[in-house]
Amino acid sequence: MSITVKDVEKVAALARLDLKEEEKGKFTEQLNAILKYAEKLGALDTDHVEPTTHVLQITNVMREDESRPSLGIEQVMLNAPDEEDGQIKVPAVLE
Repeated sequence: MSITVKDVEKVAALARLDLKEEEKGKFTEQLNAILKYAEKLGALDTDHVEPTTHVLQITNVMREDESRPSLGIEQVMLNAPDEEDGQIKVPAVLE
């Protein structure tokens, strides 16, 4: 499969890019070079290579969940601009 100038023009139109003629030719060459390189990668024997999600071995470093005391309702309401019946009162968003 190879990329044509018409393909580049179509993608440029979709991306709303105004390309000059020399840019269209340059992008056509570059995209075809990328496809040629990808074909080389497709020829590699990867039968015994495990799939990875990242090139480096990464593990999540997380602490264990532990129960801690939380703020009391009185302390929380000190930060509220307005409160009613133990709940934070906010302006209505629906009419």
